[in-house]
Amino acid sequence: MASYRLENPATGEVEQTFDPTTDEQLQEIIAGAHEAYATWRREPLETRAAVLARAADTFEERADEMAALIAREMGKPLAQGVGEVQLSASILRWYAEHAGELLALDELPALGAQRTFVEKEPLGVLLGVMPWNFPYYQLVRFIAPNLLLGNTMLLKPAGICAASATLVEDILRESGLPGAAYRTVLIDRDQIQDVIADDRVQGVSLTGSEAAGAAVAKGAGEHLKKSVLELGGSDAMIVLGGDMERVAKVAARARLSNAGQACNSPKRMIVLEEHYDAFVENLVKNVEATAVGDPSEESTAMGPLSSGEAVDTLAELVDDAREKGVAVRTGGTRLDRAGAFFAPTVLTDVTPEMRAFAEELFGPVAVVHKVKDVDEAVELANSSSFGLSGSVWTDDLDLAEATARRLDVGMAYVNEHGTTLAGLPFGGVKRSGFGRELGAYGIEEFANRRLVRVSPTRSPKA
Repeated sequence: MASYRLENPATGEVEQTFDPTTDEQLQEIIAGAHEAYATWRREPLETRAAVLARAADTFEERADEMAALIAREMGKPLAQGVGEVQLSASILRWYAEHAGELLALDELPALGAQRTFVEKEPLGVLLGVMPWNFPYYQLVRFIAPNLLLGNTMLLKPAGICAASATLVEDILRESGLPGAAYRTVLIDRDQIQDVIADDRVQGVSLTGSEAAGAAVAKGAGEHLKKSVLELGGSDAMIVLGGDMERVAKVAARARLSNAGQACNSPKRMIVLEEHYDAFVENLVKNVEATAVGDPSEESTAMGPLSSGEAVDTLAELVDDAREKGVAVRTGGTRLDRAGAFFAPTVLTDVTPEMRAFAEELFGPVAVVHKVKDVDEAVELANSSSFGLSGSVWTDDLDLAEATARRLDVGMAYVNEHGTTLAGLPFGGVKRSGFGRELGAYGIEEFANRRLVRVSPTRSPKA
């Protein structure tokens, strides 16, 4: 059975354990969600939207408490945790406020009928398999559009995030959601496949690793279920010009946010050679100035990684690069203190022989590449097997936009990176997965887009 626990990564102490969901319990939960679907989908849209709005209110009211929980759970500094809770609240509220337009009928040309339109209807019970790095945001971007649509859900959290997932379920219930319409399930890999195979379950969304995504996609394919996958990323940040002091400061903050544990963090910084030295100098300065410490302390800008295992994985990649001649400009080692801490790091002269060139560095490590021109920058950016997002930085907006549109990614930005808002679609291409969350696109993924044609009765020909 899966192990679910609250293990504080700042101390290594296991503070709480959770009983996994048994097979018998799981069957009861699926049955309940299937039964709840029949009624939840028929609730007025205003009722479903009101649940989301009340949940948004509660998220805002309890932001400090919720942030403190994930600081203990996966090491997110308090200010970043509050920001995540507020972002989650904004997503819930956006779907509540835009419910009517999101689920409005799509009127089509009649094409010989009296009326032709497409309506968006729910599919049924969905399974969400969620990661640990954004314990509230990841859940909410799956929950909000699908509860509004009328689907019911089972939510499998990461092994270290059962406490925050259970809290989200409690808030939804307190906001008026029928208890069986959304349930947290503490299940293992085999049970995930059992849920996907169940005829009462109509789709699955996973945010996680490539291996986990492949396993879920295989199961969904075998059973002809809809799936959405948001997997890894090795985002490129292409620097073509601008104020290097400012751009490097933004780069450092973005890379070290959440201790570098974000799929859409700017992991590869690709800089024109005329700006390279100034950028690296300023990047190192900002990285070294980052306050690393206990995530429960207000002064902390970067906390620990999520676990000791996460530190081990990151250290292996950095050590491999060091053995093959990488330049470690700062950091590059574990911190000599209790907990899962790794020093904020800047690497240059990374070559294709090093694992760090192609593999995702899920932690506080920035890789900086020097290129001679825009074409080389784009070629290097697109050489990755990932394609989540990317950004281009310069005061020349025409050049920036043209370059951004050459990136093989699901999301391209100019002079910003990784912006997440409720109305913006989120998702990638290549090995970063498929499907989209958030915005109107989040409604579409698990909707039955039913065509309806209404034609008048015609008298039979004589």
